[in-house]
Amino acid sequence: MIAMALVPLMVTIGVAWAATTDNMFPTLQTGSNCWLGMGHYPCQTDNREVYFYMDSSGEYKLESEDRSVVNAAIDGEYRPTALAFHYDSSPVFEGSGETDIIYQEGSTGLPDSVAGRTWCNADGNRPYNCDQQYIRIRGAGAYHYARVCHETGHAVGLQHGDNASPQLSKTDSRLGCLVTPSTGHNDLGANNRENINGAY
Repeated sequence: MIAMALVPLMVTIGVAWAATTDNMFPTLQTGSNCWLGMGHYPCQTDNREVYFYMDSSGEYKLESEDRSVVNAAIDGEYRPTALAFHYDSSPVFEGSGETDIIYQEGSTGLPDSVAGRTWCNADGNRPYNCDQQYIRIRGAGAYHYARVCHETGHAVGLQHGDNASPQLSKTDSRLGCLVTPSTGHNDLGANNRENINGAY
């Protein structure tokens, strides 16, 4: 009876350690606190139920083809994980229960060498997570599947290889769409799926 009880535990441990590297915030390279504003490490979202909104008016409005790319990347890469993504047609931008991820199209605040960025806009319920994150990706063809996969990965806490533990090259193919640059790397990859499923 004891041996039979240990088998599931061993299988669970094997699954938990299948990832090549730990690139889920916080890592040994990032520190443990989520900081607000552009330029800080992206941190975890505040729960496994992820509500997202695609800006539909004004300066950061996504065009229909960009909206299609966001939906395709979420369906293809993130819905098969432990996360549950839901579109929020009535987004909340302040107070408790803010919409978790806001997708924008635009270049305001992005350095010329950067095609997209993810940042925390509101504190979460723990020091390492965020209540609301923004994803801003340039227009003019920059809104593609691999980049949406990459920036959405940041919005749920995935880091680049140099912020992982153990560290990997930013171009290591085991990082899937979290490689830098992300162009051409459409798949989330086993390492990132394991880290997402372990965290959420």
